[in-house]
Amino acid sequence: MTDDDGGTTGRQRFLSDAANRGLEVQLVERPPAKSLEEAAAILGIRPSDIVKSLVVKHKDGSFFFALVPGDRQISWPKLRSLLGVNKLSLPAADVAFDATGYERGTITPLGSTTAWPVFADQSIAGRRISLGAGQHGYSAFVDADALTAALGAVVADISEEA
Repeated sequence: MTDDDGGTTGRQRFLSDAANRGLEVQLVERPPAKSLEEAAAILGIRPSDIVKSLVVKHKDGSFFFALVPGDRQISWPKLRSLLGVNKLSLPAADVAFDATGYERGTITPLGSTTAWPVFADQSIAGRRISLGAGQHGYSAFVDADALTAALGAVVADISEEA
């Protein structure tokens, strides 16, 4: 399966990167959802078990991933303090695509066209989570601790209630 440009699909990149890291993932095909709650119901999990992979632009022009539970949001003060910077932002969809090779709604650190650093909210630790699998219509289940270890992620308090 290839993209229109003849390249490897995001889902294939995701699976290949997971395999190369020795990470066990379970891929699930699913219908589109109109909300976080609907997506959780389709997958048979709680909204907090769906983890958003957000692309964040650093003030130096580089990017990183922030992994945050679906029912929470990035705490900008906590994240800026952790990184020792005063400016971070969420880039436009086309910029996020250029930085990762993934469209919004499919973004994941696994298989990103650039291996940006990863920061994961500490609340995902110790459980099985679902995250984007690089292609619309698919989700992946993975052990959060195995994921953060495989990615060399910094695990810290980076979120707040939505």
